[in-house]
Amino acid sequence: MRPFRPRTKQYWRVVLLCFVAASTFWLLNALNKSYSTQTTYPIRFIYNNKKLVPVQPLPEEVTINVTGKGWKLLRKSLRFEVQPAEIYIRNLPSNNYLLGSALRPALVNALNGLQLNFVTTDTVRFNFDERIKRTVALKLDPQQKIVADRHAQVGPVTITPDSITFVGPSSVVDSLPSPFLLRLPNQELTESSQVSVPINYGDRPLVTANISQAMVSVNVKNLLQEERQLVPELINVPAGKKVSLQPPFLLVRYQLLEDSAALLNRDAFKAVLDYSKYNPKDSTLAPELVQKPPGVRHITLLPEQVKATLQ
Repeated sequence: MRPFRPRTKQYWRVVLLCFVAASTFWLLNALNKSYSTQTTYPIRFIYNNKKLVPVQPLPEEVTINVTGKGWKLLRKSLRFEVQPAEIYIRNLPSNNYLLGSALRPALVNALNGLQLNFVTTDTVRFNFDERIKRTVALKLDPQQKIVADRHAQVGPVTITPDSITFVGPSSVVDSLPSPFLLRLPNQELTESSQVSVPINYGDRPLVTANISQAMVSVNVKNLLQEERQLVPELINVPAGKKVSLQPPFLLVRYQLLEDSAALLNRDAFKAVLDYSKYNPKDSTLAPELVQKPPGVRHITLLPEQVKATLQ
């Protein structure tokens, strides 16, 4: 024997094979023994998704303590042929949790070849809501300015379709406004337009709508701006007295549709100065417009105060 003689490749192959064989026998022997251990196990909620919807992500596993052969434990830990424990939710739950002990029957049925010692997870929490359908009318936001200056919206706005249907958890769907307001993406229109408006109901991933956009039709016409002088009428002046006005004339400024300018009766404006509302602090009267021709809009009466001197 020569112990310090260099070993050949064949020698090391034999050593490696012996080591692999010994490890295999040891592993097989270990896997045939029973062990108790703590592990996680998948769960699955079974419910009617046409009637119920989870408002929050459902838990997917629980922690349990089990006893079983090494083979079974290895297969379960590697998730080979693992049947999740099924938790049935048949109606809208009155409580949003289940105690770990209540999961025992479902786990025992799913643990093929393993003995359940106890459920480590104390509580499984969930939150279901009733799935509902709600239809609300569509309307243009009245706070939004949709036409440019010197232009006017004529007639009602047409929205196609005129309603929207939401589907989702009742707590979220019921919180959506009715009517549902739309805002035009482009404002200050200068001509009649049909505008495609996207439906935006915020960050509500659990809610779906039957439409993603609506078509809004707006009839827009040009406005003319005009102004004219008025001689105000004095009323409620004390008997036998005269009133001197400064200025003696009023200026009425207004707008009207361009295509109706030829038909406007410009002599139909009438303003009054009511002496019973005389302000002695600054000796002024506030003019009031009491008559105007149909079709005029955005009327301004100037000045806002008229100096009045009783003679």
